[in-house]
Amino acid sequence: MNTQQEIIKNSLEKWEETKVKKTLNRFPERNEQFILDTDEEVKRLYTPLDVNVDYEQELGYPGQYPFTRGVQPTMYRGKLWTMRMYAGFATAEESNERYKYLIEQGSKGLSVAFDLPTQLGYDSDENICKGEVGKVGVAIDSLGDMEVLFKDIPLDKVSTSMTINAPSSVLLAMYIAVAKKQGVSVDKLRGTIQNDILKEYVARGTYIFPVQPSMRLTTDIFEYCSKELPNWNTISISGYHIREAGANAIQEVAFTLANGIAYVNAAINAGLDVDDFAPRLSFFFASHNNLLEEVSKFRAARRLWAKIMKERFNATNPKSCMLKFHTQTAGSTLTAQQPDNNIMRVTMQALAAVLGGTQSLHTNSRDEALSLPTEDSVTIALRTQQIIGEESGVCETIDPLAGSYYVESLTDQIEKEAMKIIENIDSMGGSPKAIENGYIQEVIMKSAYKYQQKIENKEKIIVGVNKYISQEQEIKGLLKVDEVAEKTQISKLNKFKQSRDNKKTTAALEKLRTACNTNDNMMPYIIEAVESYATLGEICKVMRDEFGEYVQGDVF
Repeated sequence: MNTQQEIIKNSLEKWEETKVKKTLNRFPERNEQFILDTDEEVKRLYTPLDVNVDYEQELGYPGQYPFTRGVQPTMYRGKLWTMRMYAGFATAEESNERYKYLIEQGSKGLSVAFDLPTQLGYDSDENICKGEVGKVGVAIDSLGDMEVLFKDIPLDKVSTSMTINAPSSVLLAMYIAVAKKQGVSVDKLRGTIQNDILKEYVARGTYIFPVQPSMRLTTDIFEYCSKELPNWNTISISGYHIREAGANAIQEVAFTLANGIAYVNAAINAGLDVDDFAPRLSFFFASHNNLLEEVSKFRAARRLWAKIMKERFNATNPKSCMLKFHTQTAGSTLTAQQPDNNIMRVTMQALAAVLGGTQSLHTNSRDEALSLPTEDSVTIALRTQQIIGEESGVCETIDPLAGSYYVESLTDQIEKEAMKIIENIDSMGGSPKAIENGYIQEVIMKSAYKYQQKIENKEKIIVGVNKYISQEQEIKGLLKVDEVAEKTQISKLNKFKQSRDNKKTTAALEKLRTACNTNDNMMPYIIEAVESYATLGEICKVMRDEFGEYVQGDVF
């Protein structure tokens, strides 16, 4: 301990013995301990004694390794993050109108929500889909639907994110086909396909195929896009759904980056060079209510991923070491009680994402605990981002909370604890094996249970739920998807199938079937099938027939 630290240590002890002790005798603190959801205790005060950071090695400068302070040299002083509002419901026609509205209101990127049948690779007319068509997102059965979805939206002028996983190759193929029809060169396309199947096995459940063919499709997208779509992010490795399932902040970072390691390994094993595909990897995190913990989480994740890519995978391209991420405010924190309170929650979470250096952001709407958001609600959510960007002043300097004793200490702590979990997963043989033996699922379930216990015991206060409860009137004006949408979609699908050249469609599907049993990249065959007007369900059925279906509990 140097002289300066000794001085601080002595003065801190004196302050605690005199000022703090005297105050506590008169006014006890609200809690005996202040504990984060990660079970880490928050100290009363943080000082230079809590931070031991080598500035050049651990912080550095924005836009250079280890990227703790941001992935761009000027960050938001150059341009603000992409305000990418997640939207989609009912039919392609209705969702197209919502997208146009969002663009008119200042949204700079589209984020497509697909309905459950689409996520599971079924056409809307299949019996299993009854009652679900268009409910939690837009129904997309064919290239025809995709054309309508992006009608009058030039794909060379917008960045599009598609939240789709098991059938991501098919939806990407449809997007490419629409671009061609618009006369847009595919190398101009910008956006992201989620394409993160591993988190489906632990957090969401919208998987189709067993792990190995699923990972093949993922790496085929990596390879195809590295050559044909150089500006396209080929995966959005998602911690968001892991956090929504109940993981805490440290677990979110650890499990997300462990999955990232698995994808990098799979791509390398498929013969790809790390610096050919790694620059187009992207990530997707949740932002919760503890503002300073979330800011620290984003900074820690960025630094940890940079170290993993450089030290573990020997990446030499600096872009391969950049953790670029999209953030969504936390849907699981929204309450049906006193829904206007959600505006404040979303504002706090959005601010944390911005202070943490996100590249794009979706803000949830106040009524999403009750229904899909109304136009008024989604406008407030978008305006929240715009006010933070234009009025708050937090974008005028880069990484403004850097140097905070608490933030730097918490950043170090999250990185250290997340790395311990990753090393544990490594010892099991990697993320797929840790999923197979149930380790990740068990950790998430225990964390979720503990969090809910804290709410029920009032150790964790949720305003309007377990404290400050008030009598409420029925909420009116919620968005409801008309049941007619399902009938309309099925009718459109039937007409679509009748109007196409079925011989051409059948031939393309048979070529795809053959490709499933080779080592060929699947993307060209899927694109050909899409352009022959094969439907999503027909394409996925061919792959179901050849690859099989994953059943929970199957061995990876």
